[in-house]
Amino acid sequence: MGDKRRVDTIRVGLATVAVAVGLIVVLAAFGVDSGLAVVHPKRPPTAQDLDMKPSDFRNLQTMTRVRGFFVDNRLGHLKAALRIARSGKGGVYPVGTILQLVPQEAMVKRRKGFNSATRDWEFFFLTTNAQGTTIVTRGTQTVVNRFGGNCASCHFAAQAKFDMVCEHNHGCAPLPVGDDLIAAIQRVDPRPLTTPPTS
Repeated sequence: MGDKRRVDTIRVGLATVAVAVGLIVVLAAFGVDSGLAVVHPKRPPTAQDLDMKPSDFRNLQTMTRVRGFFVDNRLGHLKAALRIARSGKGGVYPVGTILQLVPQEAMVKRRKGFNSATRDWEFFFLTTNAQGTTIVTRGTQTVVNRFGGNCASCHFAAQAKFDMVCEHNHGCAPLPVGDDLIAAIQRVDPRPLTTPPTS
């Protein structure tokens, strides 16, 4: 009689443990904390992106100069962006990178999957004055610069390792103006040097 009770007690104990484990698994699946050390599946992070507004564009002198162009990153990845810009080996720029040669043009690295044809770059044609920046046109493959050239078609010629960024030795066609005129245009950026207040 004692052995039968012991066996029944063990069966009830095992059934209780099985129910408890099942309950913990169900609670974990619905993200409910059972108070026990349950491992919750990781949720994918929200993709970072930088959807520029006119006020986000600033005087070139507030950015970091690398050789003949200017670099910024508004999502906290400036060191990584500068590492790639300064490297002769190229690399993929991080999301949030802003590259400008002159005040009236920019390319901005958007979220992964934004546009595979342009490697997630968005191009901008801008006008600038003492009050700030106006976006004239923006997009991926249709933006035309002040010289009448299509931005994307020029940048498509860059060697793949340079992530569509043009410089003298990257494979792109030369610009119709020399470095001396580009430097003069850079120096007379009319926008204020102070960062505008966020609205």
